[in-house]
Amino acid sequence: MSTGAHPGRDHLTWVGHGTVVIAMGGTRVIVDPVLRPRVLHLKRFHPVPKHALRGLDAALITHQHHDHLDPPSLESLGKELPIIVPAGAAGTLRRKKFTHVVEIDEGERIQIGALRATATPADHDDKRDHPLGPTATPIGYLFEGSKRIYVAGDTDLFDDMELIGPVDYALLPIFGWGPGLGPGHMDPARAAEAARRLQAKVAIPIHWGTLWPIGRGEPPHEPADEFVEHCARVAPATEARLLEPGSTLEW
Repeated sequence: MSTGAHPGRDHLTWVGHGTVVIAMGGTRVIVDPVLRPRVLHLKRFHPVPKHALRGLDAALITHQHHDHLDPPSLESLGKELPIIVPAGAAGTLRRKKFTHVVEIDEGERIQIGALRATATPADHDDKRDHPLGPTATPIGYLFEGSKRIYVAGDTDLFDDMELIGPVDYALLPIFGWGPGLGPGHMDPARAAEAARRLQAKVAIPIHWGTLWPIGRGEPPHEPADEFVEHCARVAPATEARLLEPGSTLEW
């Protein structure tokens, strides 16, 4: 693990919260970029590693919630950057003059340079912000290149999750952006079960430790520690590897 990637080496960087950069075969993509110091009532507690944002070939969005689909963060990457979104979400960005927005539905695949990305199922709320707002089916992504890497987005356990695996790396959400954890999310125990179903060689907990409500102190580290403990019991064949927000893992 390092704080920056060696040029040319395949790697992944957990930027923080649900934001992940995948680099394989010279292609670099970012998933769910949320890069601002503050989003709505949430404060960011770790800086964004600037090296992770260089030379991106595309951004991929898993669902429409504001802590995953943040137009100002996408705008900071350039409105010409190709953006892949779940079916139904393109209008949200096209109205803001993003020029290269492509929808992908569950089960569909798209080639981005050396990477193949497959939209995987997810069990999560499909709305943007209110009951009458635009809906888009939440998804995760399976990236295939030198490794098979699953980025879950936000999801609970779902039927046929095991069909995604086996994977080399699974980046699994284990917590929320506040003290409560609503439906459509995994807690540390359920995320460990996901690692088992996925037959993940390495499971990396994400969606913790980065964004937290202003005035509520700092985000807790306990969910990550609990995930490691649960993995040891539930998925002993999986290595649970903790990354701090902003850290890079190379292979």
